Amino acid sequence: MNEQQFSAYLAKVGLTHKPSVTMTGLLDLHRAQLLTIPFENFDIALGRGVSLRKEDLYRKLLGQKRGGYCFELNELMFEVLRFIGFEAQRVLARVHLSGEPTGRSHQVTMVELDDEQWLVDNGFGSATPRTPLKLSIDEVIHTDLQTLRFTLDDDFGYMLQQQSTDDSGSLIWKNLYSFDLEHVCEADIRYGNYYVSTYPESHFVTSRIAALPTPDGLITLLNHRIKVVSGGETQEIELASGQSYLDALQRYFSIELDSPYSDLTPIS
Repeated sequence: MNEQQFSAYLAKVGLTHKPSVTMTGLLDLHRAQLLTIPFENFDIALGRGVSLRKEDLYRKLLGQKRGGYCFELNELMFEVLRFIGFEAQRVLARVHLSGEPTGRSHQVTMVELDDEQWLVDNGFGSATPRTPLKLSIDEVIHTDLQTLRFTLDDDFGYMLQQQSTDDSGSLIWKNLYSFDLEHVCEADIRYGNYYVSTYPESHFVTSRIAALPTPDGLITLLNHRIKVVSGGETQEIELASGQSYLDALQRYFSIELDSPYSDLTPIS
């Protein structure tokens, strides 16, 4: 990342100055990107795949009204953190949402600040942590709208869990993803990105997905249904096919596609 690209980033996320290499700077940076660049998979839905070349990444996320998924959003955050001067490390994680762990298919960033380690994630869809998380075992972490914690797993290392309710209404801890702190190289990331964006049974291949946190809630899309959670209330909107679908992407997520609706891969 160079000065021109960094200036474009600040303008994109609505920051007027370079954040400091402090906890305040990290919090401001994470929140600014979280609320402005959506999580979405529409390049896959358009049959284009996902390019991680830096020039493509910056062109899409900074120059267009688009978002991306973890390998794009968290790579952008990693580049920005390093440019500012934070000590940052790429980390690959296994997703546990279905109950069966995936391969290392989720990219996040670990930041070391004042002798503490912080997990920074801007790309986990509807369950994206709403703030950087201190890597402290069995300590309950409250964001504005989430309750999270890290545990240690004998097989998978660090496990990030979120508190939710089961079918009976009882509070449970749900596994989100697990990771270790081993070195991650460019080839590891290319492998994960290619698999997630091309494997026929990948959720990102079979579905259309978007998510954008708001100051008091969250807007999500799964195929033809938008869910708007705001102030504790939920509204669901069913989308029709055609131009109105693209209009809804722009209205709710600020996503503008440069292709007609007919170019989208039919939903499996």
